[in-house]
Amino acid sequence: MATVRDATYDVLRTLGMTTVFGNPGSTEEPFLQDFPADFHYVHALHEATAVAMADGYAQASGAPAHVNLHTAPGTGNGMGNLVTAWHNKTPLIVTAGQQTREMLLLEPRLANRRPTELPQPYVKWAYEPARAQDIPAAVLRAYATAVQPPAGPVFLSLPMDDWAQTADPPPAPRTVATRFAPDPERLTEFVRVLAGSRNPVLVYGPGVDRAASWSPAVALAERLAAPVWSAPATERAVFPEDHPHFRGVLPYAIGPLAEALRGHDTVLVVGAPVFRYYPYVPGGHLPDGARLLHVTDDPDEAARAPVGDSLLSDPGLALTALVERVPPSGRPAPARRDALPPPEVGTPLSADALFAALADHWPTDGVLVQESPSNLSALRRQLRITQPASYFTMASGGLGYGLPAAVGIALAERDTGRGRPVVAVIGDGSFHYSVQALWTAARLALPVVVVVPVNQQYAILKAFAELKHTPGVPGLDLPGLDIVAIAAGYGCATEVVETPDQLGAALAVGLHTDRPTVLAVPISTDVPSIL
Repeated sequence: MATVRDATYDVLRTLGMTTVFGNPGSTEEPFLQDFPADFHYVHALHEATAVAMADGYAQASGAPAHVNLHTAPGTGNGMGNLVTAWHNKTPLIVTAGQQTREMLLLEPRLANRRPTELPQPYVKWAYEPARAQDIPAAVLRAYATAVQPPAGPVFLSLPMDDWAQTADPPPAPRTVATRFAPDPERLTEFVRVLAGSRNPVLVYGPGVDRAASWSPAVALAERLAAPVWSAPATERAVFPEDHPHFRGVLPYAIGPLAEALRGHDTVLVVGAPVFRYYPYVPGGHLPDGARLLHVTDDPDEAARAPVGDSLLSDPGLALTALVERVPPSGRPAPARRDALPPPEVGTPLSADALFAALADHWPTDGVLVQESPSNLSALRRQLRITQPASYFTMASGGLGYGLPAAVGIALAERDTGRGRPVVAVIGDGSFHYSVQALWTAARLALPVVVVVPVNQQYAILKAFAELKHTPGVPGLDLPGLDIVAIAAGYGCATEVVETPDQLGAALAVGLHTDRPTVLAVPISTDVPSIL
């Protein structure tokens, strides 16, 4: 007779989920025993790292990923990046071991006292099956829940003595739709407003990239002759940034954002919240006289928007419908934004000079993963993303995501056969939140290149302290960290890079080697404005 373990692995095969990310614990060993030869276990050294790797893998592969955690402590370890997966809208099936059912009344060591409550509110569904035999069907329900919009993580707590139980007949395979079209009446209203608009502007968000909809996004911008902004603090690139209509990334504070949209009578936001704000700078949410139209596949985003009229829809389907129905504006195309003058190159490099050099040597099909908050504005100024699904970061604002996500993305590039080169830009503060991800990358022989701007400080927090007039905050400097020595200890190739030419040469080598490369780049300690 088949066991629950056998039946569960069969379900995972059916779903195409044969890669498992995790760090094994005693409560997970009954599931992992005699690990099937057709499955791949991606071993992380910390649960938060495993979650972020799975997140990156899911986003890059376009399919849900499975991450296996160690009961309550392991789930707790993974929570920071589970929060990020929730905000990233990444479909993950998170499983965690639970103590033996026969002892749960006694609350033995490693029992998860309230397993379905622990990961809340950052999962779409949390469940501990009432019977061992329910596990395979619970996995199917978890999958269906994770992939439906808005996509996100789900959580299953699985007692360790369930796996050897005799299974019920296998659950019937089934599928669920993951896209829905816009309401025709509301769509007609949006078409009417856009057609009658004097000076519309488009704000695109990560939902456009998740829906693989750059093409209709470009077509609508050209049809309306409208400028395009990226939504503030977006976790994915949303539009070809070398396109003449592209204006940049909106500021992520209330007053400055409204000021950037001044002069427009209609603001169409697609695939983003209205808006993602931080820090608090008061002002109106829109310039006077402007009307906002909002397209999102997330009912919660629609409900909490402070202004505007919302339309629930898959962003790609809505964009396609608008392109088909909105008449050409007849207006001239907006003027191309001025090119930036080249930054001065000094010693040490400024952030702008570093990223201008990175842009000069950027591989055509490169994928950028970034987690360098204080340098983000400079990075986005100098390096323009021109291909879909080529920019990833954390939507949550929490550190420790970028480095392991880059490892998961690089693995997905290998597994899918696309083989796009992956470059991570990780601040020297962020680097240490999840540095153990380098060991996994080395074990998997992934040629990911990690560029670390070294300014020996939490510059983003110094910038925030200046904005909010909070002097004397302790713990904002990071002296005595040897990035190169640490990375070498995990099995990486390493180099200290001080000039643009050195960066180009090191990048070319690192992207064609058989292990990760960490490039430490000393940069200026100037503190940029947070806005």
